[in-house]
Amino acid sequence: MALPFASGSKGKSHIADVGWEWGLYTIPLLHLALIMNTISKSNKNFLRKIINISGKAINTHKMVEADDKILIAVSGGKDSLALIDILAERRKFLPIHYELHAIHIITDDVPYEIDKAYLTAFCEERDVTLHLITTHAGIEEKSNKKPCFTCSWNRRKELFDFALKNGFKKIALGHHLDDAIETLMMNMVMHANISSIPPTLQMFNGKLLLIRPLIYATNAEMTQYAEIKQFTSLKKECPYEDHTSRNTARQWINQFEKLNPQARSNLFKSMSNIDQEYLPNEK
Repeated sequence: MALPFASGSKGKSHIADVGWEWGLYTIPLLHLALIMNTISKSNKNFLRKIINISGKAINTHKMVEADDKILIAVSGGKDSLALIDILAERRKFLPIHYELHAIHIITDDVPYEIDKAYLTAFCEERDVTLHLITTHAGIEEKSNKKPCFTCSWNRRKELFDFALKNGFKKIALGHHLDDAIETLMMNMVMHANISSIPPTLQMFNGKLLLIRPLIYATNAEMTQYAEIKQFTSLKKECPYEDHTSRNTARQWINQFEKLNPQARSNLFKSMSNIDQEYLPNEK
């Protein structure tokens, strides 16, 4: 499923003599050639599409502004690596400057492993400052709770604390369209609640803004992006990782897509197209 390209200043994305519109800004074609001179034409076009999709999200929701100091949350998976790559590539050619930092939080009592050398080199190549923070999740001490809940809660706490203490006002997260609609389905079925993950979200009375530049891209598109760029992901998966509910939601969506190829896009768009007159108003 392909979503529309990002809109330029006149609502169009195109290749022209002057260059390619990257979000609201035009980038010289010579620079693009230098970036992607080793990639096939079809793959170049695909990378352009994904960056345009991200540009549309960024510009529509005003995610990135001049002189921003942005902290990118990095899990080590394909989506967070793609997020670093896209934000760094856009920065090379925009007429504004913004500072990029990446953070990976290591939990010393969870036996998973990232390739630190690869992640360090990956960030250095893109002029992104990497922060590796070690914390203790307390999984054994809190055995009455699921390990994934305990770990994610502690990692979020460390993420927010680091951002607030070090002057960051924006945190970039690698969630994509599939994450949003899976969350929508899970919340409806498990919690009788219609909610998902928004493109932007204010936290701590406006002290932090969460941004999701990949929110208009599908999981399949991000997988293809990572394959073209030949990203390396985790060295060792977490043994506690349990995606049972999310995998079930994913299977439902795959079934919906068999009924209608536009199911993913329609589910996402439905969250902005609510007709309350035709819904029960029961508490």
